[in-house]
Amino acid sequence: MGEAMTEFLLCVKGLKKYFPIMAGLFRKEIEVFKAVDDIDFSIKTGEVLGMVGESGSGKSTAARAAVRLIEPTEGQILFSGQSLRDLSKNELKKIRKNIQIVFQDPYASLNPRKTILDSIGEALFYHGIVKTKEEQIEKVVDVLQKIGLSPDIMNRYPHEFSGGQQQRICIGRAIALNPKLIICDEAVSALDVSIQAQILNLLIELKETLDLSYLFISHDLSVIKHIADNIVVLYKGKIIESGSNIQIFENPQSTYTKELLNAIPRLRPRQSKTKNIT
Repeated sequence: MGEAMTEFLLCVKGLKKYFPIMAGLFRKEIEVFKAVDDIDFSIKTGEVLGMVGESGSGKSTAARAAVRLIEPTEGQILFSGQSLRDLSKNELKKIRKNIQIVFQDPYASLNPRKTILDSIGEALFYHGIVKTKEEQIEKVVDVLQKIGLSPDIMNRYPHEFSGGQQQRICIGRAIALNPKLIICDEAVSALDVSIQAQILNLLIELKETLDLSYLFISHDLSVIKHIADNIVVLYKGKIIESGSNIQIFENPQSTYTKELLNAIPRLRPRQSKTKNIT
């Protein structure tokens, strides 16, 4: 790989993820479904890359393949200058703490039998960030303060919190490991609009204070506009347009991108009910 690729925190070239389609009595492969088909994208340190597309566009599959949560069919992947595809499973585990994911459904992401202390703090022991219970509690207190929640909640359970609070806890679990990259996979789409804004603002604040990078996945361009520096648009497994936030919103080139922009709800000015007196 060229030197240009090492300038990025994450650099992906020629990524493909194909799934076999089986049929017949003996389950013979008859064709392949190209969920992700030869895409390139990169993320610099401190950058937010927005990845947008409708359901089935391949955006979540692309993100998972890019960090080997699922094995890519083809492609070159560099993370912090290291080829992820050359790593064994054990080697890959060692760098997992540098890449965290926040999923769409916070309640499903949290073990209902674990307290918030355990939900956030268990991985700290696994990755050697803390060695004692006291260190774990101290770290979790710090994390809860960063995500805008009281340390008093540590011994409570996920079902005791609202969706927005649960997502804050999931974000806290992600940042507890001091990652370099967080993948936000539809991380606000299940939340009310007012709560979405609060979570987006929290993510922006954490990015600045912790020097994070995000791969932010959404079907909603209005959400992407609020947080992304650069944007890639996926359609049927291919990137059909990419550019800066301003370029995509002010000068979209593809018909599909224009359709996504037109789907953003717009407020209409209310007509005054007061009649002019003549």
